[in-house]
Formats: sequence, C-alpha cells, structure tokens
Amino acid sequence: MSQPNRQWDAGRFLQTLTYFETIPVVSCLKKMIFGSSPSPAPQPQAGIIFDFSQPSAVLEQTWGALDDVVMGGVSASSLRQQPDSALFTGYVSTDNSGGFASVRTRNFEPPLDVSAYGGFELRVNGDGQRYKFLVRDEDSWDSMAFASSFDTVANEWITVRLPFAELVPVFRAKTVPNSRPLNAARVRSLQLMLSKFEYDGALNPRFAAGEFRLNLGAIAVY
Repeated sequence: MSQPNRQWDAGRFLQTLTYFETIPVVSCLKKMIFGSSPSPAPQPQAGIIFDFSQPSAVLEQTWGALDDVVMGGVSASSLRQQPDSALFTGYVSTDNSGGFASVRTRNFEPPLDVSAYGGFELRVNGDGQRYKFLVRDEDSWDSMAFASSFDTVANEWITVRLPFAELVPVFRAKTVPNSRPLNAARVRSLQLMLSKFEYDGALNPRFAAGEFRLNLGAIAVY
C-alpha cells in the first residue's frame, strides 16, 4: 500500500526542540517564566525504572517524540498511556531522506545510577519489526549514545535483555570505534526508536515504512 504524501512540519520541528530545550534562547525564557523543571531521575523499585502498567503523569512530563522531522523528514510518533501499558506508535516515512521515529526522555536530573546492575530489561509487545534502545550518559543533546537493536514478535509479549557490556557506542547511527563503555552510574536519558537503518549505513532487515506499534509494559534493570 502506498503511503500518503506528507509535508515537513515546521511547527512540529519547533515543538520538538522546545520540549527538549535544545534552543538556548527558548530554554532560558522558559526557565525565567516557569522556573526550571528537569525530569526527576526515576528511582528503580525492585529493578523497575518505568512501570507503564500504572498510569502516571511522569509519561507526559518525561517522554517526548523525537522524529526525523528534526532532519527534514515527515515521520511522526507518540508515546501514549493505555490502560495497562504505554503505546509507542505512529508512522515512518522515507520521504525527504527520512526514515526514523522515536521517543526519548528529557535529561534526568540528577542522573540515573544503575551501576549496581548488569543490563536493561524491556517488556514489550510489538508488530514484528526491529527496534532500537539507546542510552546516553552525557548532558549534551547531540551526544554519543549506547545502542542495542532488538526484534519483536508480532502481537506477543516478550522480555528483552540488553547487557550494558553489549551496548554499541554510536553517533548518529555510526559506530564509534575504541569508545569508552557506558557510565552506568550517570545515565542521562533513554530512547526507543524505529529506523530504516541499523549501523554504519546498513539497512534494518525487519523495517517496513508505514504505521507501527510497540506496547511497553516496563523498562527495568537486572
């Protein structure tokens, strides 16, 4: 089925940059008018960082869409609370050289310390596509991330474990050779992504343009 022709949305582009406070002038004005409101670091309970089975205002306050609109693309996504999970959904288009949709947390303040654990654990119910989970331990917006791809089983809940030691250091989907490991004591943000690319220009073998769906039960550490 062909995808409808979509246009780049300047309003959504500015909305994304404003949400993540990447425009210095806008960020300063917001802090002057409304005060500083960094995302509080979640405190893992029994290893659970985010329990999406329990509706919470934290979802809207912490997670925002970060799609290829920031690079001129037309993909769009959202993370919405459902009765017993959070739903990462939207559409991905390869128009305008785009091809990814994602949701990312604002930077945690103070950073999240998960150094006592060995990896992340995701409880997901997807559509059969391959997604990415990315972690950052630096303050800056466009910093190196530590990534892992994982496959979903259509319409089936699965548990995915991503060891810290196996996370791949990347910068804009390119691997960073001889990089340092993740600083698990200083996690600043988390991100979930559907992309047509894997790493270093390789294509995602389970990617399909169009609508997508990934239900999240929890993000935890083990």
